[in-house]
Amino acid sequence: MPGIDIEGVAMRFGQVDALKDVSLRVPEGAFVTLLGPSGCGKTTLLNIIAGFLAPTRGRVLFDGQDVTGLRPEARDTAMCFQSYALFPHLSVQENIAFGPRQKRLERAETARRVTGLMEQLGLAPHAAKLPNALSGGQQQRVALARALAVAPGVVLFDEPLSNLDAKLRDQVRTEIRDLQRRVGFTAVYVTHDQAEALAMSDTVFLLNGGVIEQSGGPRDIYFRPRTRFAADFIGAANLHDGPISGGAMDTPFGPVPVDAPDAAHRTLCWRPEVVRLTEAGALSGKVAHVAFQGGWLDLFVTAGGQTLRLQVSGTHDIPEGATIRFDIPREAVVVLKDGANA
Repeated sequence: MPGIDIEGVAMRFGQVDALKDVSLRVPEGAFVTLLGPSGCGKTTLLNIIAGFLAPTRGRVLFDGQDVTGLRPEARDTAMCFQSYALFPHLSVQENIAFGPRQKRLERAETARRVTGLMEQLGLAPHAAKLPNALSGGQQQRVALARALAVAPGVVLFDEPLSNLDAKLRDQVRTEIRDLQRRVGFTAVYVTHDQAEALAMSDTVFLLNGGVIEQSGGPRDIYFRPRTRFAADFIGAANLHDGPISGGAMDTPFGPVPVDAPDAAHRTLCWRPEVVRLTEAGALSGKVAHVAFQGGWLDLFVTAGGQTLRLQVSGTHDIPEGATIRFDIPREAVVVLKDGANA
């Protein structure tokens, strides 16, 4: 299974720079996600890896071999599309067999691959059905099986779960990740859904305006964002702007502790779920709104015209209008690099 290197890739459409000098590495057998908002360049980069687009500048290498000029069919890749792109007149079995037949594999080998994939993905009972007789989740499994039937070293996913409802999306993403681990192919997955990226990835590459804003493991990129964009885009974040003095920043809620030297102005970030409710808490505020989410409560707490979002156990019974006290662990507070004077 090949590793992938992107070296100084740029892509320009007319006067628009879709990608600007992007470099990254996808290790062999890894599952990496290109995450970001619409227009950030993630799908453009996926299409360059696939060979559907030739970059304006830069190189794409598979296992150290330059494939920038190779056609898509000459690369060791397969694509899973958002729209599934199944042949409506072919059965499940025939859809999965399409790739091996195009590559003129022996009939016995084609049958072995198709049968094995249908068993792995729970499609055997639907082998003779046409796509329009399948649910969305089943169609996505067929699309995945069709991609894997050609035994690619790299599978590229272009927002494959966006057409599924939330519960089915969770189920299918688990199936994709489990299958990737069992088969061992290298996966590059494009999504704008932060939950998908955090749940599935070995490494997340967060794109913004055609550049990589931040990369890292899911826990690192979530709990240690480096910029305001990364903090805001991935999950919910509480931000404070102001001077740091004596290991804390004064806010309308009270002093927010931070491991950082004194500075005239910085931006601090912490995640809502790290908060600890305690009667001896150094911070306090008035609960303006409570949203029950089952396992947790979203509390929107105000002080001095500012609002924080806190997430606490759903077993709490906290009424709107109550004043609460809380603490934030010092180690959970991050100084962002793009704060003023940072």
